[in-house]
Amino acid sequence: MATLDWSQCPAVESVPGKVSGAWVFRDTRMPVSIVFENLESGASIDDISEWFHIAPEQIQAVIEFAAPSSPSAAKQYRMP
Repeated sequence: MATLDWSQCPAVESVPGKVSGAWVFRDTRMPVSIVFENLESGASIDDISEWFHIAPEQIQAVIEFAAPSSPSAAKQYRMP
């Protein structure tokens, strides 16, 4: 799988010294990776939004950004 250039996704940011420079949801300290880890474990977008206080639209934006690298996963997790 190709490495994603997260700098092109407006829903996320990487700030040196903030969560060790990991890609996080903009204006949070929540790593983007938490979405994919929880989706793989069976959580829904609504679950993740509630648990981590991230807007469902932000989560969907990250999923759609990652979709070209995993189209089948994007279809599975897309909001209705």
